[in-house]
Amino acid sequence: MFIQTEDTPNEDSLKFIPGVDVMGTGSAEFLDTRSALASPLAIRLMGIQGVKAVFYGPDFVTVSKDSEHPWSILKPEIYSTLMEAFTSQTPLFRTDEDRDAAGPQDTRILDTDSETVAMIKELLETRVRPAIMEDGGDIEYKGFTDDGIVELMLKGSCRGCSSSAVTLKTGIERMLMHYIPEVKGVEQILGQEEAVALDEFSKFEKRLEEKGKKAPQSG
Repeated sequence: MFIQTEDTPNEDSLKFIPGVDVMGTGSAEFLDTRSALASPLAIRLMGIQGVKAVFYGPDFVTVSKDSEHPWSILKPEIYSTLMEAFTSQTPLFRTDEDRDAAGPQDTRILDTDSETVAMIKELLETRVRPAIMEDGGDIEYKGFTDDGIVELMLKGSCRGCSSSAVTLKTGIERMLMHYIPEVKGVEQILGQEEAVALDEFSKFEKRLEEKGKKAPQSG
């Protein structure tokens, strides 16, 4: 087996392509040890020091790391873990229920969906999701507000990527507004982990600002 790697727009995320089906269809994301327990491969990858998230696409695995550990150190162990998992043909999930729970149901069109919401889901599934998966990520539909805002969550390599805001605004927003007049914009919904990180960064910036004000002026 030869596992290829592809860079993603996020320098801390790499796309590993084993040349065989991973999820087949859909995707699954693991951001902590608890969620990774559903998948033997995910729990092993999360056990590698420096790895902070694992994402399964149809035919790839995106691994995200912290900024302190270089890929040159992490790659050999990730390759070895992936190689062993796919050559031994160990099931990706412990049970079918785990697989169903991990896969996205967000773009499934429901009887209760309005015509506008059904069109949004259809476009996300057929036009947006395949393009974002090319970059090792995915999107999750979170809602459509009364004032015409489509709420989306970015996953995989797109989570925390500096270019993700550009992707949302210039790509997804423009396309949805072009095809669906009721759509007035797109907003990114943050996961709990990202919201906490942003809150901590905001507090840190505030403390720096206050220290700057208190510093004695020279001259």
